[in-house]
Amino acid sequence: MPSSSGETWRPFERGYHVVYREHEVNHCPGCGRTQWLIGRMSAECAFCSTALPLAEASMRSHNGPIVIQHKNGDLHDWAA
Repeated sequence: MPSSSGETWRPFERGYHVVYREHEVNHCPGCGRTQWLIGRMSAECAFCSTALPLAEASMRSHNGPIVIQHKNGDLHDWAA
């Protein structure tokens, strides 16, 4: 996958990239504990406040508009 500058994409040259992964046990790189405060774009360690980006949030494309879909998107509930 080429980058915008025409160079070849080499993820191994990027180094270690720590992210919070949903549905996994995530140990804090700062203190080693596993309690997190989860936000929309990042997770913060409840003990030492180390912040990590959410893996799901960093995989989204930032080129197009953001579309928020409910997990039950096929249901049509309308507010009164």
